[in-house]
Amino acid sequence: MRRATITGWGKYLPSNVMTNKDLEKIVDTTDEWIQKRTGIKKRRIADEDTATSDLAIEASKNALEKANLDPEELDLIIVSTVTPDMAFPATACIVQDKIGASNAAAFDLEAGCSGFVYGLSVGSQFIESGLYDNVLIIGAETLSKITDWEDRNTCVLFGDGAGAAVLQATDKGGFLAFDLGSDGSGADALYMEAGGSAKPASLETVKNKQHYIRMEGNPVFKFAVKTMKKASLDVLDKASLTTDDINLLIPHQANTRIIKSARRRLKLDEDEVYVNLPELGNTSSASVAIAMAEARENGKINNGDNVLLVAFGAGLTWAAAAIEWNENI
Repeated sequence: MRRATITGWGKYLPSNVMTNKDLEKIVDTTDEWIQKRTGIKKRRIADEDTATSDLAIEASKNALEKANLDPEELDLIIVSTVTPDMAFPATACIVQDKIGASNAAAFDLEAGCSGFVYGLSVGSQFIESGLYDNVLIIGAETLSKITDWEDRNTCVLFGDGAGAAVLQATDKGGFLAFDLGSDGSGADALYMEAGGSAKPASLETVKNKQHYIRMEGNPVFKFAVKTMKKASLDVLDKASLTTDDINLLIPHQANTRIIKSARRRLKLDEDEVYVNLPELGNTSSASVAIAMAEARENGKINNGDNVLLVAFGAGLTWAAAAIEWNENI
């Protein structure tokens, strides 16, 4: 059976580090409060001249190098982001040009923090169908560009970064199953109000700070706790696996309390869950991508391991993937 598998992975993070102590100087908060409520200690912040595509390009180069693949061999590029360079063209098209992937189709995908796993599912279908052989999936964000640094409920949460994965065909292992879903009734729990067709940019929308992230924390928290478990168990069932078969869980890095709850509900040990949230904060679509790349680089993932990816995000959306890790094609 022809499946998609990950043969290359990469990440890129801005060099500028913003600590909780730095935040204490610009908003009414404390390091202790942030760590207790979220588990976050630091986050990376892109400079004013850095766009989302710039981070995506560097992560892509790293992933292509790992896969030993020339950019011209790519058939498709998908960028998942809520912070595209501009409304159009797609950020994926900008990446395609700048990395020299002249033969690749390209488009963006937007599913909030679930976006990278959504992207993996879409890219996998192109490979499994036989339409394409080499697909690049990127999760990239510059959330600092849409963060209200006077809103202590959101500005402490988010960071910038990018992760990427090269997908190729294999007849052994790879992606075993996906579980995707959404609940649009929760759209008003996490959103950016202005800048689209419903409320185009104007002097009034800028004055009223309607181009920033807005979040209702409690509904999102409850949704995440419930959904992380359900999506994980559903995708494992589709893959004919149980939690006992999982070598590593890579969850969306949003809040340590959510991650701990998911770990307990799935009855996993601490060393079976990868967490980088304290150092990077919530990087939305880039979150799972960066964590996966780090886990592989740190020897937490090896060929033959069963890896579970799970995320939730604006929409509200959720996505999970079960992988039998196999970098051989």
